[in-house]
Amino acid sequence: MYSADYLRNFTFRLFSKLGCPEDDASTIADILVAAERRGISSHGMIRIKNYYLMHEKGRINVRPEIQTIRETPSTAVVDGGGAYGMVAAKRSMQIAIEKARNAGTGWVTTKNSNHFGIAGYYSMMALEEDMIGIAMTNANPFVAPTFSKSRLLGTNPVAVAIPAGKYPPYVADFATTPIARGKLTIKGRQGESVEEGLVQDAEGRSSTDPDVIKEGGAILPLGSDRAHGSHKGYCLNSIVDIFSAVFSGANFGPFVPPQVPFLSPPDEQVGEGLGHFFGAMRIDAFQEKEEFKNRMDKWMETFRKAENIDGEPEVMIPGDPERAMEKKTEREGIELLNSVEKDLGELADKLCLDFEIKRS
Repeated sequence: MYSADYLRNFTFRLFSKLGCPEDDASTIADILVAAERRGISSHGMIRIKNYYLMHEKGRINVRPEIQTIRETPSTAVVDGGGAYGMVAAKRSMQIAIEKARNAGTGWVTTKNSNHFGIAGYYSMMALEEDMIGIAMTNANPFVAPTFSKSRLLGTNPVAVAIPAGKYPPYVADFATTPIARGKLTIKGRQGESVEEGLVQDAEGRSSTDPDVIKEGGAILPLGSDRAHGSHKGYCLNSIVDIFSAVFSGANFGPFVPPQVPFLSPPDEQVGEGLGHFFGAMRIDAFQEKEEFKNRMDKWMETFRKAENIDGEPEVMIPGDPERAMEKKTEREGIELLNSVEKDLGELADKLCLDFEIKRS
């Protein structure tokens, strides 16, 4: 097991070695370790090797000039300068929060960026200001629309964080597909299969192979098939793509440059880089702060009292599992897959860094 501090320090040193300014390396480290602490290992240390290889291929700018290229009192378009997505995304959310302070709400869309880690990190930034936060991003085109075998969309996550009074905040952070690509990667590395209804092969047939997307297969939209509402998952997924990329001037749909080193960017580009969308809403722009928080507490109490089905766990509030995992990792440490430890050890050797492998 690793402590969060150990992993954060190692990650900071690694990205500093790659040429990132200290503040940017610190941001990347904070967000990757936050994913591990919250039990979202698909977006944590497992991503570092891909980020390194993307840098090696010249597809990341470690000294970006992040600029606001269009704005109103409550909106902005940000050019991420080809940065690591975490760097461009954090700056964009800070702009959204600042605009909300002044105008009541702030809305920022970002282009020319890259994979930004967990969406929940950015939505939760608003909680510190007693605001509601929203974050979304488009992603690698590995998802087929309902009725299609063509890969046209990403897993395109959405995160919403809402403050409460005496209770912890509501934090929903989810992909608009039944499984995230990173979780398929973990399953593949562990030699496990996945359940029916998550992926399909290159001909559109149902598959349980987590590596099927490496062979031309696709992830399905949320709902899995038409009978179970996949057309609604497709709609939700496409809304994220439009808000993140069409709005900002980033690449959308199948034109998104892959955030994995084993795939080359498509020949045709319709924008710049990857796209994100952020929102911040000041509570008192809509309702007295304490009144709203009391109403959120009542909302949470109502749902926690829901009668659960026999044999099933109690109804949870979004954010509960991640908070429980944060307590567990604080107490017990963070466990990494053997393959991830191996990757990090090899990168450490290349960059003349120390990394302790806990398991053989």
